[in-house]
Amino acid sequence: MERNVPIMIKFRWIYRTWLAIILSLCLTGCASHPFRITDSYEEHYADKAEKAIEKSGGMAEDLAVISKEDGTDPAYDEDVFAALLINDSTNTMLESYHCFDKAYPASITKIMTALLVLENGNMDDEITLSHDVILSDPEAVSSTLKAGDTVTVDELFHTLLIKSANDCAVILAEYISGSEKKFVELMNKRAKELGATHTHFANTNGLHDKDHYTTAYDLYLIFNAVVQYEKFVDVVSTREYTMTYTNSAGKKVNEYMQSTNHYLTSDFQVPNGVTMFGGKTGTTSVAGSCLILMTENEKGERFFSVVLGSKTKDNLYKAMSDLLEKIN
Repeated sequence: MERNVPIMIKFRWIYRTWLAIILSLCLTGCASHPFRITDSYEEHYADKAEKAIEKSGGMAEDLAVISKEDGTDPAYDEDVFAALLINDSTNTMLESYHCFDKAYPASITKIMTALLVLENGNMDDEITLSHDVILSDPEAVSSTLKAGDTVTVDELFHTLLIKSANDCAVILAEYISGSEKKFVELMNKRAKELGATHTHFANTNGLHDKDHYTTAYDLYLIFNAVVQYEKFVDVVSTREYTMTYTNSAGKKVNEYMQSTNHYLTSDFQVPNGVTMFGGKTGTTSVAGSCLILMTENEKGERFFSVVLGSKTKDNLYKAMSDLLEKIN
């Protein structure tokens, strides 16, 4: 025989169900952010990163090591996915917001590509393209290079970082490893060596792939390694550049470009007392607008700053400028 359930009991069941859903949403914090990846992480991220750093060469004392508890400042109120500000001179964290949360890096990926070129390549080498580079996104930024053109590694390196040309990342990967796939394997291996334990690369340029992700803290670790090369710092500090190469007909071709870093192009003003050395931008519809920078204050202290997942360029540079205001 079917029982009649009192209306009040039905109401309580419905109320409790909805309350559980609401609480679940609240406990996820900023899970509703459009650029947040919802996969959970291991509990002891910071401990794992520190152990990986020490295993790779005992360099933990030369880096800012952040505890899990300090990974997110509850008072931080910028509308971005993640942010991080490190005083590299003292190895201290000045600001951190979801710095251990999984994020898409977009073209900031190219700092790892650049690091491996610096470690394994020769800037004077010439490359003759054996094929046109076909990108997964036909609208993605690329150079004018085509099959049969000859260009130096140095020219490709500049175009990779200044114009953020996605095809140059593929060309350099094939130069170093023979194929982009093998180069990506090298990227992932090097990331783990640097302590970037929650990074996985799927390509060389940062075009969107659900299996291509990192964190603000991991990007700091990679950036810290690549800025040790004066060549990298010189290139990312360059406001404009002209790539020169020889086409398949033997004629010289010049391709002019401006930096994608809008601080360098003066589209956004660098805060007073801050010296801008440069860095790397990144933007996709899924990652949002992203930026990593190296700067210096009036005392000569060096800083690394990261902002990921801004909805607009204007908001990105506002959030970054607000970070940079804290370094003096």
